[in-house]
Amino acid sequence: MHWIDIIVFVLYIFLVLGIGFYFLWRNRDADDYYVGSRKMGSVHVGLSVVATDVGGGFSIGLGGLGFIMGMAGSWMLFTGLIGAWLSAVILIPKVHPLGSEKKLFTFPQIFAHFYSPRVAMMAGIISAIGYLGFTSSQILAGAKLASSTFINLDMNTALIVMGVIAVVYTVVGGIKAVIYTDTFQWIILMGGLILIGIPSGYVAIGGMTAIRETLGPEFMSFRNVPWQTVVNWVVTILPIWFVGMTLYQRIYATRGVREARRAWFIAGIFEWPFMAMMGVILGLFARVAFENGMFEYLGYMAGGDLDPEMGLPLLLRTVLPVGLMGLMMSAYFSAIMSTADSCMMAASGNLLTDILSKFFRIEGNEKRMLRISQLLTFIIGGLALLLAAAMENVLELMLYSYAFMVSGLLVPVIGAFFLKRRTPQAAFWSMLLGGGTTLVLTATGVPLPFGLDPNIFGITISAVTFLSLTRFLPGRKNS
Repeated sequence: MHWIDIIVFVLYIFLVLGIGFYFLWRNRDADDYYVGSRKMGSVHVGLSVVATDVGGGFSIGLGGLGFIMGMAGSWMLFTGLIGAWLSAVILIPKVHPLGSEKKLFTFPQIFAHFYSPRVAMMAGIISAIGYLGFTSSQILAGAKLASSTFINLDMNTALIVMGVIAVVYTVVGGIKAVIYTDTFQWIILMGGLILIGIPSGYVAIGGMTAIRETLGPEFMSFRNVPWQTVVNWVVTILPIWFVGMTLYQRIYATRGVREARRAWFIAGIFEWPFMAMMGVILGLFARVAFENGMFEYLGYMAGGDLDPEMGLPLLLRTVLPVGLMGLMMSAYFSAIMSTADSCMMAASGNLLTDILSKFFRIEGNEKRMLRISQLLTFIIGGLALLLAAAMENVLELMLYSYAFMVSGLLVPVIGAFFLKRRTPQAAFWSMLLGGGTTLVLTATGVPLPFGLDPNIFGITISAVTFLSLTRFLPGRKNS
């Protein structure tokens, strides 16, 4: 990487850290830190939602899907469009008024309201573990991007560098810094892809002629994906819009239902087709470049072994001119930061409000609560860095984290808002058995029918448990 690109990238990092420290002195209490005083507008929140949901993990992961299957990989984020719009229509009108009335900070506090504190603590544990894994996936994505871009930078060093930057920025800034910089970072990413990455890659590989001569027609087909994969994406990704702590924080942060719904509509359309198409197109370009020997100068021989998620960073390193490379790396690191910071905030909020508060007296003055929140965010970031060092595949780690949260939390959420009766025992055991089933099936690697995701079986167990216990145990009727 040329020294000019390094300067551009370093200046960007200092700018992001500067924004974080700016808000360090403006955050007055935990309400400021976690929900931005509940005064955020729809555009900022909408761009923050899509930046958080897509982020660097999906950006790098989409590149890997484009490398493997071509344009059909874009269907993964179509589930994001559907999830965002469904959530806007049926969930936000119920969640926002409750969040404003009860001054909620976290998603599991919903369960304390509808079920019991014990159920809320279980939800907090599941959510915190899930977002710990999701934060790790973003740090891993950043490390892959950096190690394939900077000469002589090994993966472990890259993990440390990316992790430290993301953790420090998030600890000091809080949700306001996260949301405002998400807008800025998303503009950088979209502009970088549209104006720099895709045009440069297309010209460098030889255009459509090279694509057709190098790859089979299936790479340009939107049907080049097994039905099992589509089902797994739908069941794993779409429900996260109903159980994602980062999303509930942003619902609470908006001024009203109207602003929140508009933000979710904005997020959905940016997920698909915009980000989905651009990610897989660049991954497809990387496959053409690899097969034609464009990465041989880096030691990756045509027809050899290459991690699909490394293809996109290697393409950008190869084709971009001096100066633009630094801008493009800043764009992708923007996406990574956008998700990593939000996930750390979510996990620390779960830990403070939904778990530790049940065992310790942590109330105090506003500044003390703020400092405790920042300390917990720092601890979560450190644990995420350790987990990232033990994993290899970004998309796999993300989907595992999604699946664990969805299988434990989806059914009780639906029960809370949409069923006539609610039973705390049913909610508790459906979380435990649903999340546990997915965790055990994933950890053991037991072959499942039709190659379906363990999450499908976890949700099924959760639903059966919830409905059975609700029917036979005493509960409360929804008001």
